[in-house]
Amino acid sequence: MIRELYENIINNNEVRKNLIELKKEIKDENNRRALAYMLGKDYSVFYGLLTSEDPKVRKNTVLIMGELGDNEFLQPLFKAYQEEVQMFVKSAYLAAISFLNYLELVPELKSLLENLTHEEYEESNKKHIEEQIRVLNNMLLMVEPPKTHKFTGYHILSDLILITNRNHKDVTRKQIKNGKHKEMNAGVYVKTDDLNEILSIRTYSEILFMLPGVNAIAANPSAISEALLKANLLDFILLRHKGEAPFYFRIEIKSKIELDKKSILAKRIAAEIERGTDRKLINSTSNYEFEIRLIENKDGLYNTLIKLNTLKDKRFEYRKNTIAASIHPVNAALVANLAKDYLMEDGQILDPFCGVGTMLIERNKLVRANPIYGLDIYGDAIEKARENAKSDHTVINYINRDFFDFRHEYEFDEIITNLSMKGSRKYEKDLESLYIKFFQQAGTVLKEDGKIILYSNEPTYVRNYLRNNPNYKLMKEFEINKKEGTYLFIINYRTF
Repeated sequence: MIRELYENIINNNEVRKNLIELKKEIKDENNRRALAYMLGKDYSVFYGLLTSEDPKVRKNTVLIMGELGDNEFLQPLFKAYQEEVQMFVKSAYLAAISFLNYLELVPELKSLLENLTHEEYEESNKKHIEEQIRVLNNMLLMVEPPKTHKFTGYHILSDLILITNRNHKDVTRKQIKNGKHKEMNAGVYVKTDDLNEILSIRTYSEILFMLPGVNAIAANPSAISEALLKANLLDFILLRHKGEAPFYFRIEIKSKIELDKKSILAKRIAAEIERGTDRKLINSTSNYEFEIRLIENKDGLYNTLIKLNTLKDKRFEYRKNTIAASIHPVNAALVANLAKDYLMEDGQILDPFCGVGTMLIERNKLVRANPIYGLDIYGDAIEKARENAKSDHTVINYINRDFFDFRHEYEFDEIITNLSMKGSRKYEKDLESLYIKFFQQAGTVLKEDGKIILYSNEPTYVRNYLRNNPNYKLMKEFEINKKEGTYLFIINYRTF
């Protein structure tokens, strides 16, 4: 196939069509190697096509040269870029050069970026200039990564949205003592100048900043960028950081529109912001310090929020290791908070399916326990759990043991565990048996009046067992996530 396409190109047979097909084929590494081997460094055909009268032939040729990645192409491609007259083709040269070692061109690329940023150009060429700027910016970031700014705005009055579990926003709201706060659809709104207090709360997943004066915006690039610029986005960022511009950002669009339309919208907004701030704010999809998050509402307008990656979230730094079945630490913290009134200070606690230990650590942070035991049948999980506990400076006795074979010299005040099994419906009978065995074994290790704090996505099995076993009494049940079917059960054990 590769040879046939190449020979068609040599023989001037539907050159554009065959270049397009060849470009697709060499996306596969084996095909790319086959073409390079066949060419044997004879690139005369491609060099010749750089002067083709058909601009789309030139465009596809340079993209193929970029895929081949031979640094011999560097100067010829840059020279051809400088001589190119069709604006829609020029970014293809830069994209091709980005696959090569272009360090020697860095001074010229910087000068080119500066000129493109400040020159006046016709509206018809706008998107093509913006694409060149985007590619050049990414190329320069690869060789000269930006210095990250330090967040300093801990005591600047800010309007925040804390993204929380939608069923239990009150858990987070009740932990806020300073500033104004109220519950809203996505979580909790807070107006505060005490970010340190907010950073100590463990039951929200994200902090997002609101820009003063920015309401829902029409879904077009000019309206969105104009609203952000009028709200002094640059000043908002500068006020909360040490150091001067530029700052790097990305745009995240949460909408039902098609992916390609999202990409176009994001690029246009980013280009307008770069131009409106004289590139003091620069778009980057990888090396970014903050995120402009656009969220489409039910009226088709966009709400705008800012996520500052420079504001470091250190709440779960202990969690060096995870496994696929690990509970998210925010969920573990939520579970502990919902169960708080039933947790015993200095209680003897056990997680019989502890994984990497997140449930135990989050429970212990809220109400101190002693001693703490964690079991897991998987040795790798236990090793990771030990590392996490050491990182948190918490003493937890981890044992690589099957809970159903576990015996201990004394009984426990509490079992806290995650029995939420992902993708397990095909093993429904085994799963029902697991829950039956769990409750039977729990009764052998719990003290009289002991508690079970159980996070599960199988509420039917839990309820059925409790309904038919008088030794267990359901004290409280919470729906955690309706979509995922997860619940928290607080259960009392007694033998009388």
